Amino acid sequence: MIGLLYAYRVIFSVIGFFYTKKFPEASEYHKYAVVIAARNEEAVIGNLLDSINRQDYPSDKIKVFVVADNCSDKTAEIAREHGALCYERFDSEHCTKGYALQFLFRNIENDFGIESFEGYFIFDADNLLKSDFIRKMNDAFDSGEKIITSYRNTKNFDSNFIAAGYALHWLRTARLESRGRSVFNFSTRLQGTGFLISSELLRNGWEHTSLTEDRELSTVAAIKGIRISYQHEAHFYDEQPISMKIVWRQRRRWAKGHLYAFTHCFKDLILGVFKRKSLQDKLICFDMNLTNTPYCMIMIPLKLISALLVVLTSPAGISFWTITTEIFSIIILEHLGMIPIGLLLFFTERDRIPKIAFHKKILYCITFPLFGIIGDAATWAASVTNVTWKPIPHEAKINIDEIEKSMSWAEK
Repeated sequence: MIGLLYAYRVIFSVIGFFYTKKFPEASEYHKYAVVIAARNEEAVIGNLLDSINRQDYPSDKIKVFVVADNCSDKTAEIAREHGALCYERFDSEHCTKGYALQFLFRNIENDFGIESFEGYFIFDADNLLKSDFIRKMNDAFDSGEKIITSYRNTKNFDSNFIAAGYALHWLRTARLESRGRSVFNFSTRLQGTGFLISSELLRNGWEHTSLTEDRELSTVAAIKGIRISYQHEAHFYDEQPISMKIVWRQRRRWAKGHLYAFTHCFKDLILGVFKRKSLQDKLICFDMNLTNTPYCMIMIPLKLISALLVVLTSPAGISFWTITTEIFSIIILEHLGMIPIGLLLFFTERDRIPKIAFHKKILYCITFPLFGIIGDAATWAASVTNVTWKPIPHEAKINIDEIEKSMSWAEK
């Protein structure tokens, strides 16, 4: 019965496999600010700023702002060398990315006024943009969209199976979630970085300071009836972790932030299902509540009860092997469906993935279920432990030229 609540998402996945929304070419070049929160990112921030400076978009329509948040390296110096206006922040108590963005928007308001820019791009320091990224996002903004997310790819896809698991996760979200939603003008969700938000939604500054500010913003947007749209043609890259230690740190933070969104916004989303006027807005609130719901914390206990009933109602002498099989199916089996999804993604996204040896593709598909298994474990751990924000190190110094060169095989 619980599974039936999610069944409608199959429609989005099927439609998204074949179609995505297309935006007409913009009639106007809108004025944007690019905002970047960075903590000790001297290894990568210069390459991001280079990719911004090389956009095929009028340079007088773009202003770059960086907040060097509790930095002890040359992040601020490098940002200024690349033409960004950099504000430095030192606050060890309030140290999430959301607080850094709040500080940055407060300074922009004081020095320029929020509405001096029509929209704001949000990036992480490890991102890299294709040369037409801002122009493609401008097409969607010019069409009247207020919050727009984009196609997230990975610059270190082939580092190891850990990075590949993240990479496939982002591609899965784009292909099987966001694309189909865009066709129906249905809201999708933000995923950390690479999005554009209208200045009219920031008149009160940046208000989202939880451990996962993207999920918080996505939830608040659903409650307020603001659709998050998706632009498949706007393409950027970011760096993924390659060590289990960093993965566990990040996934626990994600899980804690998602649990925060669930516990703090469940009631408002339920009320939205009944109080919003349009059917679409009602469904968006319903969908966002399902997204926030810690699925594994509901389903695993129910399945364990089911397994216990199997044991109790079976003839005497039920084998240890039967019990072990039941527990394995509860914890592992449902994630194995990610293996064929990985194979599907390597096919559908082949023109956007760097050349990877065939045997590695098979390995990455086989290990893809670990992404979901770790997510479940992190959710349980986050529910019973205190989680604080800690930085994720970025060391992949590859630039956008090197990435596009590695993609040239797909164009031949």
